Amino acid sequence: MKPPVFDYFAPTTVDETHRVLAEHQADGKILAGGQSLVPVLNMRLAYPAVLIDINRVSELDHITLDNGRLTIGALTRQQTLLESDVVAEHFPLLAEATRYIGHRTIRNRGTVGGSLAHADPAAELPAVMLALNAELTLSSTRGQRQVPAQDFFVDYMTTALNPDELLQAVQIPAPAPRSGWSFKEVSRRHGDFALVATAALVTLDEAGTCTDARLVLTGVGPTPVTVDLSTTLIGAVPTADAVAAAADAAREAVDPPSDVHATSDYRRHLARVLSRRALTTAIERAGGRV
Repeated sequence: MKPPVFDYFAPTTVDETHRVLAEHQADGKILAGGQSLVPVLNMRLAYPAVLIDINRVSELDHITLDNGRLTIGALTRQQTLLESDVVAEHFPLLAEATRYIGHRTIRNRGTVGGSLAHADPAAELPAVMLALNAELTLSSTRGQRQVPAQDFFVDYMTTALNPDELLQAVQIPAPAPRSGWSFKEVSRRHGDFALVATAALVTLDEAGTCTDARLVLTGVGPTPVTVDLSTTLIGAVPTADAVAAAADAAREAVDPPSDVHATSDYRRHLARVLSRRALTTAIERAGGRV
């Protein structure tokens, strides 16, 4: 099928993008990599009156590290993220999860901002941004505002973006020393969206006590799900029993739907298994032993 008729704008600056968005509001749709939007248009599942192509807005394409804080421009391609030495060295959880996104041809066009703004409940990057305590910069002609990742994903493919706002960048604080990470995913085949995936980040002190632990699951509901680990891992030296209890908590925290790909019970089972594996790997990478 062919897409519906639309007007087309190709701004070259952020300010120009803001003006076009302010003029067209909900009638406008941002086009970045197009890996999700173009198929939706071709299947006539969306009818935007205006497409705003931001591929010429070069100021949105960057990865910078300043005082331990990583900033990723929204137009940064996913393959650029995967090949970044800065990301690999300082934010290995992000690099590890990006390997699961589609295939190279998809990552060559797909953007970080596009994945987050599309907010597919089975996508990898939204879960990782929650695990890393990222903040998103949303901007418009009215100025900028910072939104924590945990507040950005509102519902199924729905975010905190207002109709006149642009997702401009993502900021991620560096994990604390002695932090370990892991991303685990099960999908029908390599490159597919996850049936279930888990992102884990664990911090230990010099005595091996867990001072912080974050576990986020995706593919189990309309938005990524953060599991409360305050009573299972944080404040104690992690043990196999504690990890098993945390994995049980993950299973109980989710209420995934059944669909043509997997039943709710199978997804809940995966949530427990992948959580246990991800937390074990993260603890061991932090220098602990389970």
